[in-house]
Amino acid sequence: MMVHFSRFWKRFSLLMMLGLLMSWLISCGNPNPTSEAGAEGTQEIEFWTMQLQPDFTDYFNTLIAEFEAENPDITVRWVDVPWGDMQSKILTAVSAGTAPDVVNLNPDFASQLAGKQAWLPLGDRVPEADKSLYLDKIWQANTLNGDSFGLPWYLTTRVTLYNQSLFESAGLTEPPATYAELAVAAEKIRAATGKYAFFISFVPEDAADVLQSFVQMGVPLVDENGDAAFDTPEGRAVFQYWTDLYQQELLPREVLTQGHRRAVELYQAGETAILASGAEFLSTIEKYAPDIAAQITGDTGKKNVAVMNLVIPRSTDAPEAALKFALYVTNDDNQLSFAKAANVLPSTAAALTDSYFTEPPADAEPVTLARSVSAGQMADAEVLIPAMEDVKTLQKAIYTNLQAAMLDQKTVDQAVTDAAAEWNAR
Repeated sequence: MMVHFSRFWKRFSLLMMLGLLMSWLISCGNPNPTSEAGAEGTQEIEFWTMQLQPDFTDYFNTLIAEFEAENPDITVRWVDVPWGDMQSKILTAVSAGTAPDVVNLNPDFASQLAGKQAWLPLGDRVPEADKSLYLDKIWQANTLNGDSFGLPWYLTTRVTLYNQSLFESAGLTEPPATYAELAVAAEKIRAATGKYAFFISFVPEDAADVLQSFVQMGVPLVDENGDAAFDTPEGRAVFQYWTDLYQQELLPREVLTQGHRRAVELYQAGETAILASGAEFLSTIEKYAPDIAAQITGDTGKKNVAVMNLVIPRSTDAPEAALKFALYVTNDDNQLSFAKAANVLPSTAAALTDSYFTEPPADAEPVTLARSVSAGQMADAEVLIPAMEDVKTLQKAIYTNLQAAMLDQKTVDQAVTDAAAEWNAR
C-alpha cells in the first residue's frame, strides 16, 4: 500500500535542488513540453501519481477513459512514480521546466515548493461551489501565505489498536483517550506486566507524531511570523511530559534510535499494549488488534489527519485542462470510489457521510470498524503541522533537544530554549 504518510522522503541534496528550482523560476518561463497537442483538436496533459500501480491500474485507466469521454478535447497521459523517487523527480522536472501538469504530492512537501512559487495558485481559479465540496480544515492544509496551492484528495487518520489482554492484566477497562490518561496507563501496564504501553519515535528523520502531540496538547509550534511559539510554560510542560515518561522507564529505550516500524514489531510481539495505526494497514496486523479506539489526543481534542493532494505546476501551458482534470479526480463521486478501492478516506464532505463509512454492520471485521472510527474522527481532524517550507528543520530542532533532555544532558528549560533558538536562527 502506498499511503505511507508517516515515512519521510528519501534523503538527497534538497538545498541544491531547491537552488536550481529557484534559479529556474527567476530566470525563465519556458512552456511545459509535457503539455502538448495530441490528436488534432485535442490537448494532452500529463498526470503523475505516487506508486499507485499495479494495485489501482484498472481504477485509473477507467477514470481517465471516463474523463476523456466527457472532455473529448483533452487526453491524459498517466505516469506512476515510485514512492521514494517522487521528491527528486518532481524537483528535477520543475527545475528543468519539464514538470507534468497535475502531480500527486502531500501538503508537507508541496508547501516547501509552494514557498518557491512552483505551483499554480488555485484560490481564485477554483469556483466557490467546487471549493465548498472539500472539508474546510483539509482545504486549509493546502494553503500557504493565504493562497491555495493544491486540491485535497485522499486522507488517512490513525486509530488506536490495543491489546485487551494486557489491559486486563493491568486492571484497565478502557483505552486512554488523552495523553494524560496514557501516562497513567503506561505506569500501570509497566508495573503489572513488565511491558510497555506504547512506542513513539523521537528520531528526527522519522514520523512527526511527537511534533503533533505539541499541537494536540495546546502548544502552537510557530507564531504568525514563523518564529518558535513553543518556548512557553505550556511548551515546557510537553517537553517535561515526554522526558518524564522516558526517564521513568515507561518508554522503550529504542524510541531514540528507531522509527515506526519498531512500534509495529513490538506490538506484534506483545511487548506493547497500544499501537497507533492507519485503518488502511490494519489488514496486515489485525490478528494483533483485539480492540479499536479513537486516536489519542490532548485537551484540545484535535485528531491528526494525513492528506494527499493534487498540485498543478506553474509552468503548465494547459492550466484550464489541468484544473478540470484535478477537480474531476477529486469530486465527490470519484473520491468515494477511490476511498472504497484503496481503503482510505475522502476529503469531500458528502463522500464522507456515505453509509460505507457511517453504518458498519454489527459483526463488522476490524478493518471495517477501524474505517468507521477513522471517518468519525474527521470532525475533529486536521493537519496539525502547519504548512511551512522547512518543517523538517523545526522537527530536528525539537527532537534533538528533547532527546538531550530525556538523556539528562540538558534541563528541560535549556532544551526548550535551545530548540527555539535553533529554529529562529535557521
